[in-house]
Amino acid sequence: MIPLDPLDRTILRALVADATRSAASIARERRVGQSLVARRMRRLEEAGAIRGRRVVLDREALGFGVTVFLGVKLAAKGRVSLEDFERAVTAIPEVQTVQHVLGLYDYRLRVVARDISDFERVLRRRIMTLPGVGQVDANVLLSEERRPGPIG
Repeated sequence: MIPLDPLDRTILRALVADATRSAASIARERRVGQSLVARRMRRLEEAGAIRGRRVVLDREALGFGVTVFLGVKLAAKGRVSLEDFERAVTAIPEVQTVQHVLGLYDYRLRVVARDISDFERVLRRRIMTLPGVGQVDANVLLSEERRPGPIG
């Protein structure tokens, strides 16, 4: 764990809101030196507090209007390795995230599709044919609110 002071938290909040922010723009906003902010950003990256910057795509604007969360329970954990399932499921482009979880299901998947019929195609032809898939439970995303987390 890295100790954070108010400037570090301000930098992290600014980058969570807009990952393209530069040290200069954050420094101007906080009325501190650009080199100070640049050093802090570099320290946060080197310490692993910042693990990269991402582009957030608007899935709907790109034609993917449906998001479904799947709970997947493997049928026979002994016969199919978790690695085999993970390797196969991560090869499906519509699967956005794969989370190995503890609880009712073995995996939680976030799947995007153009519409419900496209999702049905992905489910039937790609996901249900994966090695070891047993029970699958689907939850269609109706709306989503982005929460910045404890720092942002």
